[in-house]
Parts: sequence; C-alpha cells; structure tokens
Amino acid sequence: MHIALVTTSYPDAGGGSEAAGGFVADFAQALASHARVTVVAAARSASAVTEGAVAVHRFAVPRMPLSLLRPHSPLDWPSILTTLRSGRDALEHLVTTDRPDFIFALWALPSGYWARSMQQKHGVSYGTWALGSDIWSLGRVPVIRGVLGRVIASAALSYADGLALAGDVKRLSGRDCEFLPSARRIAPIERAASASGAPYKLAFLGRWHRNKGVDLLLDALQCLPEEDWVRVDEVRIFGGGPLEQTVRDAVAGLRSQARPVSVGGYLDKAAAAELIAWSDYLLLPSRIESIPVIFSDAAQIGRPIVATPVGDLPELFHRYEFGFIAEAPDANAYAAALQRALRADASQFDARLAMIAGDFDVAVTAERFARS
Repeated sequence: MHIALVTTSYPDAGGGSEAAGGFVADFAQALASHARVTVVAAARSASAVTEGAVAVHRFAVPRMPLSLLRPHSPLDWPSILTTLRSGRDALEHLVTTDRPDFIFALWALPSGYWARSMQQKHGVSYGTWALGSDIWSLGRVPVIRGVLGRVIASAALSYADGLALAGDVKRLSGRDCEFLPSARRIAPIERAASASGAPYKLAFLGRWHRNKGVDLLLDALQCLPEEDWVRVDEVRIFGGGPLEQTVRDAVAGLRSQARPVSVGGYLDKAAAAELIAWSDYLLLPSRIESIPVIFSDAAQIGRPIVATPVGDLPELFHRYEFGFIAEAPDANAYAAALQRALRADASQFDARLAMIAGDFDVAVTAERFARS
C-alpha cells in the first residue's frame, strides 16, 4: 500500500521546524515498516529527496512556520493564498504521477483541505489527524470553522492528538474521532540518574507564545521566595516566537536579581533530548494545550514534569502522576507547584514515567494507524 502524508510540519533547516515536525518524520519512518510512504511537506524551498525509507517532496511556501500566518490579518492573506495553491498543486502532482492509495493529512487544515480536494477530483480516500490549533484556533473563525467541519466529516478516518480534543473534533464535525498519540523517537542518550533532592535543574522548551505560557513561567519564577531559590541549581529556557522580547527582558530582570536563569533559541531533536536529560524537572506552563510532544520526550528520558491543569494534562496526571500539576493555569498557582517540586524527591516518578513511555510510542502509533 502507498500512503501519502501531507503536512505543514516537517523538519526543515532552521527556525524551529524540528520542534514543530520532528515527530512527523519519526511517524513517517515508523509507518514505512508497514507501507510505502511519501511525504508532501511545506518548506522554505522545494526539493525531492529520500530520507531513510521515506520519499520526501517539499514544496516552497512564502513563510515558515505556517502557524504564524493569521487568517484575521489582511496582510497575511497573500501568503495564505499562495500556500494553499502550492500545497494543492504539490499533492495533485503526486496523485497524478504516482497515485497513492490513501492520503493522511497532518493536520486538519490546511492539509486536510488539500486531501479533500484530491478525494473530490481524483477519488483518493483520506484521513485527518487534528491538532489543538486546528480546533481551538482556526475553529473559532466562523467561515474557516465550516470548512474545517466539512474536511473532517468527509474523511474516511478522523484522529486527534488529544483525549479531550477528540471529543471537540466529534462535536465540530458530527462524526467519530479517535485519539492517536503523537510522540517522537528519542535516540539513546547518556543521562544522569534521577535526582533525589535539591538543588534541581529546571528546563523549558517550546514556542514563546502566550498559549505555551512562557510568560506565565517567568512570572511564577518572580513569585518564588528566596528560600526556594536556594533549591534551584539553574533554570534554562529555550525556544523562540512572538514573545521573544518579553522573554529576554524578563530573564534579564531575573539575572539582575542574581537568579540562575539562562535563555537560548530553538533546539533540534538531539539537542532537545540533551536539555531534558540535563534537567531534573521539565516545565510545562501552558494556558492552552492538548498533549505536547515534549510530554512523551520527557517520559522516554525519565524526567518528571511540572504542568498546568489544561487540556488533557489533568487526565494524564490522574492516570500516571507524572510529577506535579498546578491548581490553576496562573503564575501564583504554578509557583506553588514549583515549590512542591523543589521540596520533593524527583526520583519517585521513575516507574510512572516508564509507563508513559510505553503508552506513547511512535512505533505503536504507526502500527495502529496502519491497521485501521
């Protein structure tokens, strides 16, 4: 069977694409054990290469990452329209020259829109895998919400990468949706044993956007009293995005108070794994979240998480007790969760993290999809 994966998230040089699409590449390689796989992906420049067992056809778009394009901004519409045409044309070229048996769209928009057009024009079945950004951001725009609902409703298969998100997809589209976990394959890495006491190393890695809560984290760090800072070895904050100036200004302010906080840019998958392995706790201060890929990264490496109670994280905490969860997604509550973590034995979570790693395995996800 020949499966085409069409996606706006796939590793490409620079700018955080590893963070956005690293696990898509791992999923493609894992799926190649079950079928012939061709990827059609947005990128800064066009290319056609073979990566491992997967053929990758990249089509050029005006701006990356596409998540920064805003449908409500007239200035972004020329880039949006060019992207829509480029993706449709690239997928149609594959369909007409090397007809796949099935198209799997990662994510519902715009990839699912392109896949649906191939179904309508060429009769190729497709499935969608929805992200929170599909439903909770694009799904709030009235006209786009209608398109999104039709794209998912017309698909042969409908998946979401979150537990609660699957329910939201069902309500929006009127058809069943299954949870399909997203996870990356982390190469074996040397790491220290889990620490059993302070001082602890803390790490944040993610997009510097309000939804991801990096500003909430920085406010929480300001709330930590002196007696808890003595339990902190270092805080490292990595990523990039629209809140960059806010992040750098806040870190400068903390450093002026002699707080051990440092800042860095986007990391590729190997460097991200090294950062998590360096840490004693991974910090997840999101305001809006489904299940971030870095959740399973931390589990594979064996690092507990300090999270906010958003999206599926409370349910996952109930299942696995993966670390500490705040009582609310605000700075004071997150600071209180950090205090509990700093005063605890981080090694107590090792067995629970191993359970998560087994449940969130990209090979298992690919096999499950291949059998559907």
